[in-house]
Amino acid sequence: MRGMSLLERGSRVFHDYPSLSKAIVILTIRLDLEFKESDMIVNEVEDAQSIRRSVIDCFEKSYIPTLNDKEREKILHFVVVGGGPTGVEFAAELHDFVHEDLCKLYPAVKDLVKISLLEAGDHILNMFDKRITAFAEEKFERDGINVKTGSMVVKVSDKEIFTKERGKGEISLTPYGMVVWSTGIGSRPLGNRRALATDEWLRVEGCDTVYALGDCATINQRKVMEDISAIFTKADKDNSGTLTVKELQEVLDDICERYPQLELYLKNKQLSSVADLLKEAKGDDKKEAIEVNIEEFKSALLQVDSQMKNLPRTAQVTAQQGAYLADCFNRMEECEEHPEGPLRFRGLGRHRFRPFRYKHFGQFAPLGGEQTAAQLPGDWVSIGHSTQWLWYSQACQLAHQDACHLGLDKEVHFRKGLEPDMIQSDRERV
Repeated sequence: MRGMSLLERGSRVFHDYPSLSKAIVILTIRLDLEFKESDMIVNEVEDAQSIRRSVIDCFEKSYIPTLNDKEREKILHFVVVGGGPTGVEFAAELHDFVHEDLCKLYPAVKDLVKISLLEAGDHILNMFDKRITAFAEEKFERDGINVKTGSMVVKVSDKEIFTKERGKGEISLTPYGMVVWSTGIGSRPLGNRRALATDEWLRVEGCDTVYALGDCATINQRKVMEDISAIFTKADKDNSGTLTVKELQEVLDDICERYPQLELYLKNKQLSSVADLLKEAKGDDKKEAIEVNIEEFKSALLQVDSQMKNLPRTAQVTAQQGAYLADCFNRMEECEEHPEGPLRFRGLGRHRFRPFRYKHFGQFAPLGGEQTAAQLPGDWVSIGHSTQWLWYSQACQLAHQDACHLGLDKEVHFRKGLEPDMIQSDRERV
């Protein structure tokens, strides 16, 4: 495969590439709704500033003397579509901004402000632990943020938003002053499909030298039941037609590395080892004496593939995939001579590399009022003011790194909301 780079004065130099890594930029999606000219897409700091000015403009318009309270309520109704981390954080920060800053400058309309959060699912933050979901919903209720679950948006006009209530099928319309759309991301279409299918080594299926990562790709994890006979044959070294616990233990690490769903299954079933799994299938109390034939082995692992899950579409996944591929490319020749991957159950020898494994480092959900929820590895959940400072420390670290990369001053300041004098300058420009 050859690539071309452009140099000065139009000269061209061709390079030979041993492999191709593909990552396609993602874009925000709005179901099947069309963008209007007035819609804003948030990509840069200037876009966020435009949203801030739009919020302030709504308050300015509400002070027009000829309006009645019903018209002011419409102008001051802010609707956030999407109950994921982005939508929840925006609704929380908007609530703090409005009630801690803007209501001091516009006291006459503070009782007319309404913030609604629409979510098509049963709960907001449904990808988090249930404890975080419950806390967030209770906090929003205390703060006066109107959370409507089971509400799917079907149309947005210049003045109204149309929603369909799940179960009822009824379509209701709600007037608004500003709508913020945060329902997630989608990948650019690749021909007639949304993503490239790859194996556990991020190689595009059917192309050994083409790799794909990020939102443009999805990993097709190999199922245990697809290779169950090959696994049994490889483990049965004495060709007796039965497997003992000792024989299975010798290849267990390779099985778990090749099929990570087995390790998850043992953990969820609270089984300390595969011997307990065989014991459960065989019904024998003496673990070392357990011997299973192929049919009993299949029965023991029948439900293992139910633990397979797709990776989330987050920057954490993409960053780890990029680091994984870079390491593989740098050690290509070394691992060709000395393979480090698991056994090839359908062939000879070992795989060249270990398959990609995603390690989840946790996620945050700012809830406003100087409170944040965090779900970290090990089923650890933290909610409250102390978690907010943990969130600040992470944000400060990232901002410090960005400042160093851009050659900016290393001192980083954090300030929630806006100061009244800054808002006043915006009012003077209106």
